[in-house]
Amino acid sequence: MAFEKISFQASEAEEAQTARDRLAARYGSVPLYEAEVIVALGGDGFMLQTLHLTMGSGIPVYGMNRGTVGFLMNDYSAKRLPERLARASRVLINPLRMRARDAAGTETVALAINEVSLLRETRQAAKIRISVNDEVMLEELIGDGVMVATPAGSTAYNFSAHGPILPIKAKLLALTAVAPFRPRRWRGALLYYDNTIRFDVLSPEKRPISATADATEVRHVVQVEIGTASEIEMTLLYDPGHGLEERIIREQFLS
Repeated sequence: MAFEKISFQASEAEEAQTARDRLAARYGSVPLYEAEVIVALGGDGFMLQTLHLTMGSGIPVYGMNRGTVGFLMNDYSAKRLPERLARASRVLINPLRMRARDAAGTETVALAINEVSLLRETRQAAKIRISVNDEVMLEELIGDGVMVATPAGSTAYNFSAHGPILPIKAKLLALTAVAPFRPRRWRGALLYYDNTIRFDVLSPEKRPISATADATEVRHVVQVEIGTASEIEMTLLYDPGHGLEERIIREQFLS
C-alpha cells in the first residue's frame, strides 16, 4: 500500500530530532491527524508514547530506531522510505485495560500496550490474592509484585522477571510473579487474552502497593482488574522478514 501523507514524529533525543528534520525535508510531513502513516523516530519508549497518542485513530505506525533499545523499531535509513512503507507487513495489537481502585475509593482506568504491574511501595513484601474470571486461583502471593503482559510486552519487563515470551499472534497473556517468596516456586501462568484477572491487595495499610499501566501509575491500590481492550486495535508496520513476530521468535533462542 502506497502512503502519500506521512507524519514524522521524533523523541527529544538529538539524533531523533535530526533524523526527523532530514526526512521531513526529503519526503514532506503533514500534521499527525492528517497522516495516512506515522513514522516514529526514537526508541521503544517513544514508540509506546506514539501508540498511546494515536490510539483509536486507525493510523498505522512505522518506527525507525533512533533510540537505545529499538526492539519495536525498524532499522533506520533515509533511503527509499516510501517503498519500505509500501512493502511493510502489518501487525495488529490490542492493549490491556486496567481498572484500579485506591484506598480512597477512587477508580482509575488506563490502557497498557506492554504490561500492567503491581509492585510493593515499601520494604514490606506485597501480599496479593489473584482471581481469574471471578474464581480465586491463588489465595496469597507474597513477593515484590506481579504483572500481566501482552505478547507485544512479553519481551520487556515480563521477560526480565523470568516470564515467558509470547508469539505476537498468540491469544494469550502472561501472568508473571516478581521475586515471589511464597509460593516459592510459582512463576506465573499463561491465560487466554479474553480472561479477566483481578488482584486484591491484602493488608493494604501495612503493605501498600502501586499499580502501573505502561506510564500511568496509581498509588495505594486495594483492587486492580485487568482485561484485554479487544475493541481497540493498533497497527504497527515492519520491513518484510524483520517484523515483531520474527524478532520474538528469535528472542526465544538467545542465550
